[in-house]
Amino acid sequence: MSVRTSRLEGVVEIELRSFADDRGRFMELYREDRYREIGVDLPFVQDNFSVSKRHVLRGLHYQIVQPQGKLVTVLKGAVLDVVVDMRRSSPTFGEFDRFELSEENRRQLYVPPGFAHGFLALAEENVVMYKCTDLYSPPHERTLIWNDPALGIDWPTTEPLVSPKDALGKTLAEAETFA
Repeated sequence: MSVRTSRLEGVVEIELRSFADDRGRFMELYREDRYREIGVDLPFVQDNFSVSKRHVLRGLHYQIVQPQGKLVTVLKGAVLDVVVDMRRSSPTFGEFDRFELSEENRRQLYVPPGFAHGFLALAEENVVMYKCTDLYSPPHERTLIWNDPALGIDWPTTEPLVSPKDALGKTLAEAETFA
């Protein structure tokens, strides 16, 4: 596997090795010792799976208590994955980075606790799996609005399909943040 670090401290893009032959393909999605070597060393306690059609935008989510780190893998399709630094003490507070993850490019993304996370589904059918470092806690979940002008995220659609909950997300100026 090869690794690229983001300008946002702790965010890591990982390109997985794939072994293909006439029978199909094999990839190792996670191996604790190898991930620990690249700084991904929090234990994973929950796995999530989502299916989204084209133009669905999920996020930008974070938990203010029980913050979750996430290891995001696209099993089918492609997504534009976005992370926003929500840590006030960080030199990159309020900044974002974008990553294209797909079944073709075999890239994963590690998003540490302290970041808002979301993605836009780019293919007709998109299957995303993500491992989390803490349990989902609905009372502590927060949503940053996807189109906050202060963030200036350039999404490749102007009218994504968002859930009613995500449509009520807060701007960065209004949002609860981490110290």
